[in-house]
Amino acid sequence: MTYLRIKIKVKGLVQGVGFRPFVFNLARSLDLRGFVKNTSEGVVIEIEGKNAGVFLERLRSEKPALSDIESIDIEKLPECGFEGFTILPSEDNGSITPVSPDISVCNDCLSELLDHMDRRYLYPFINCTNCGPRYSITRAIPYDRPNTTMLRFKMCHDCSREYQDPEDRRFHAQADACPLCGPRLSFQIKNPLFKGYEGEEPISSAIRLLKAGGIVAVKGLGGFHIACDAENKDAVTLLRERKHQ
Repeated sequence: MTYLRIKIKVKGLVQGVGFRPFVFNLARSLDLRGFVKNTSEGVVIEIEGKNAGVFLERLRSEKPALSDIESIDIEKLPECGFEGFTILPSEDNGSITPVSPDISVCNDCLSELLDHMDRRYLYPFINCTNCGPRYSITRAIPYDRPNTTMLRFKMCHDCSREYQDPEDRRFHAQADACPLCGPRLSFQIKNPLFKGYEGEEPISSAIRLLKAGGIVAVKGLGGFHIACDAENKDAVTLLRERKHQ
């Protein structure tokens, strides 16, 4: 039986939105062989098998909710005998493709965050393929961990297992991390008057300083949030003076 091989180029918001894991699982569910990879132009897919037509239909209708497909180019090719379906290393071909904006925590991560039995309990940098930082950590495209600020954080055994498991929602989640291997909070005092408020636990230290009338800059996704005690007149006045408001 002759199987159809198709090369598909997908352009649009298709990086940092779980597109490759979606393609990987869709192709495997249809018993298709081939590969998917990120390029600086978009996502390139090659599939081979009798369900290639079904794949094309479902590619657009079942795409990840956070993705936005602008165009799909299709090229029919002779079969070449792929074995299995794989996610290949990304390729920089000199083009430019959009990267997803930072995405607020999803309900699944929020549930883990508040579960004291979960290994990511109260971990402030929790994320998965459906949420978390994207644009603010990207240093180059294609969107892959080595091209982000997560490069310096080597995944622990458990995070690596999630990253490589097609059944896990953190499959190929580029910012995957946990308290053991990922970024951690830190607290730094700039005003010598508050030096005594430094402690081992950053959040508790920040709370103590706020209650004492200090001003705290909280670095978050894409910028800083400036905080003070809204009921402390002196702190509010000082903050307004510094912001020229």
